[in-house]
Order: sequence, then structure tokens, then C-alpha cells
Amino acid sequence: MRKAVLVGVVALLAAGALVVITRFPREAALSIGGAFVLAGIPLMALARVQLGKSFSIGPKATALVTHGLYSKIPHPLFVFLDAALLGVVIALRQPWLVAPWLALVAAHAWAARRESRVLERAFGDAYRQYRARTWW
Repeated sequence: MRKAVLVGVVALLAAGALVVITRFPREAALSIGGAFVLAGIPLMALARVQLGKSFSIGPKATALVTHGLYSKIPHPLFVFLDAALLGVVIALRQPWLVAPWLALVAAHAWAARRESRVLERAFGDAYRQYRARTWW
């Protein structure tokens, strides 16, 4: 169920972006895109700070971070990076950029799944309990 909801949300965001890009005035697209960027970048930075020493480029299980943004969102770095990039796509008003954005979201979803498997192997029930408390 969670996966279906996430796919639906991503599809709605992509469709909404296309509507804004193709039908809204330039100023509105800049404002909407800018709002996504202005929200996404600081939240991404906050997620990085909250991750602390557990941050790594590849999936590693050094500690299970469950506080702050991570208390409700399992992979906030990916979520807020994707939100900020969608804002850039909207602000640039180039409809073709929605396709690469969708591909990047798919790549991040794959990476998040891989990371989840590593964390579940390392932390077992503690990780499963944590995931049960998150929004998706």
C-alpha cells in the first residue's frame, strides 16, 4: 500500500509540474519552483546534519538514526533533494526535464530500498519497528 501511495504522489507531482510549466505564467512557475527549492534545500541540509556520522555515499549500517526528520521519513535526504530538483525543473519551465527528474526519483527509490535492506540486516527488529512508525 505504501509503495502505491508513493508512486501516486510522484505521478501527481510530475503531472502538477507539467501543468505549472505549460499553463502557468512565468512568474507563477518561478514562485512555485522557488518554493520547492527554498523548502527542499534547508530540509535536506537538516537531514544531513541529523544523520551525523552515519552519513555515507554507499549504504552502511553504522547507527540507526530515528530522530528529527528521520522519525517520520525514512530517507529524507532523497525526498528533499528530489523536491528541490523538482523546483528547479518547474522554475526552468522545460517540460522535457520532468522525465529525467522521474528517472532520478526512481534511482533514489532503488537506492533507498538497497539501504533499507542493509539496515534491516544490521538492526533487525529495531529497524522493522522504526519503519512501522514512519509515514512510508
